Order: sequence, then structure tokens, then C-alpha cells
Amino acid sequence: MKAKFVVYALLALILTTIHLVEAQQAKKIHRIGYLSNIDAARESAISEGLRLALRELGYIEGQNIAIEYRYAEGKPDRYPDLAAELVRLSVDMIVVSGGSSMVRAAKNATKTIPIVMMGGGDDPVKAGLIESLAHPGGNVTGFSNLATEFGGKRLELLKEVIPKLSHVAVLYDPTTRSNVFELKEVLPAAARALGLTLQPWEVQSADDIDKIFASLGKQRPNGLYVLRGPLMNINRKRIVGLALKSRLPSMYANREYVEAGGLMYYGADDADSYRRVAYYVDRILKGAKPADLPVEQPTKFELVINLKAAKQIGLIIPQSMLYRADKVIK
Repeated sequence: MKAKFVVYALLALILTTIHLVEAQQAKKIHRIGYLSNIDAARESAISEGLRLALRELGYIEGQNIAIEYRYAEGKPDRYPDLAAELVRLSVDMIVVSGGSSMVRAAKNATKTIPIVMMGGGDDPVKAGLIESLAHPGGNVTGFSNLATEFGGKRLELLKEVIPKLSHVAVLYDPTTRSNVFELKEVLPAAARALGLTLQPWEVQSADDIDKIFASLGKQRPNGLYVLRGPLMNINRKRIVGLALKSRLPSMYANREYVEAGGLMYYGADDADSYRRVAYYVDRILKGAKPADLPVEQPTKFELVINLKAAKQIGLIIPQSMLYRADKVIK
């Protein structure tokens, strides 16, 4: 009788322990560091897209995940300090919404905390962030959206909209490595094939933008291509406004420009990209190692055309292009 009591007591203790462990696991809140190269207001649409994708996988901010947001506000010199700050908070991983320079800052800050790329910037292999797409090695993995590789396609689409296109002004930030790579390695071959002459313009500060557009009036290009980067993104409304005022048909490397009134965007489908990034977050929180998770590239792309912008500059978009567009803003 005494032996049975001891057995029952042990069973009760074991069951209680199991319930306590399960309760603790259920209440565990994962801390995710979110590192952005722009400011909170402009980043809100991107971070919201990721939050929705995480929610689909059962992760709800404030319930089972907590996100520590840090914004560089377009200042690359802040990258190292912000990354180090997240490391000191002992987050479970760092999600980087920015280019390769920001990923590198996070990688320099920690060799153990997993880092998930949200795309943008250089080829991560060429940038030295990972060993290969299939076998990243180290603590970095995620999504690479081939931002620079789309340059040729964007020029091609701009040429389709404007058959007489001959001179394209290219706005780029010389301090952004991916901008320089695209300008020197990607765009020249595409321009030659399309019979285009490129006119590069350096944007190193917000003050440069007004000066450049004043000069464009004298150079008279008949197309504009704006590369992506933190400085450009922060000033996108100004760029879009001046492009419309100058009646320049423009192609952008970031969808936010078109949503701000710009003419055209072509690139990776944002919603699909967020879902893929959420997949990495989920796998890592469940124990997967970044080194074992292949870096993915986009499989879905989108062409967005703003008809309001076209009307404002007196441009008629061919009906064939409108049929091909994934979204038309009217």
C-alpha cells in the first residue's frame, strides 16, 4: 500500500513537472532584433508586412514574440552601434532590413546570434557575407532579392514604355556599394543592348537632389532611373516630385517610390519576400541553424505602374504594358 502511494506520488510529481514545463514553454517570448537602415515612419509598411507574415505562422507581437526595433535613419555610421545594442540585449536573432553594409555591421557585432537578411544590396556571396547560397555557413542566412540584378530589366521596361528613349539619367549614391556595382557592372551592358546612353549623377546629400534636377533641365535626358539605398529612400518624395515636375518618365528600384507618386517599379514581389523571411524566422526559432538554411532568391516579381503619374507628365502607357502590370495605380 505504501509502495503504491509512492508510485502515485511520483507520477503526480512527474505530471506536475511536465505541465509546468509546458506552461513555461507556452509563455516563452522570443526576442527578435529588427535593424532598419531608414526611419520608423518609412519602415512601417515593411515591418508590418513581416509582422503579418509571422502572424500567419502563429507568431504574434506582444504574445509570443517581442521585437526590438532600431532605425539608422539613413546614416550608415550608426549601423555598428545599433547592431551592438541589439547584441547587448541578447536577442534570439537579428532581422536586417537593409543592404549588405548593414548585414555586415550585424555580422561584425556577433558570430553567434542568427542574422536573417530581408534582401537588398549586393550579392551576399560576392559581398563576403556568406560562403554560398546553398551553404551559407556562419550565422547569416535569409533572402536575397537580387536588387542590383534587376537593373537591365528595368531599363528594358522603360524603353518599352518610351520607344524613343535614348538618354537615361541614373541617380545613385556613391557610398552605397550595391549602387556602384550596378552602375559599373550591370547597367552598361544593358544600355548598350538597348541603344541607350547613361548619365550617372551622384547623390551624396539631400541638397544634391535639387541641384541635379536643375542640371537635368540643361542635359535634357528623356528617362530617369533611381537606384535604391537609404539616402534615396529617405528623400523619395522629393525625388518623385521633381521627376514629375520635370516631366521625366521614371523607373524606380523600390516600390515605395511608385506608391509615393512615381511612375514605374519592377522587382521582387514584396508580399512573397516577407513570407520567405518569416519562414527563416520560424525555422530558426524552432532550432534550425543559419548555416544549414540555404539563402533564397525571389521567384515572384511584380511590375507596378502609376497611371496618375503618367497622366501628370503627359505619357500614354501602351495597353500591352498595362496588361502585363501586376498592379496599376489609377
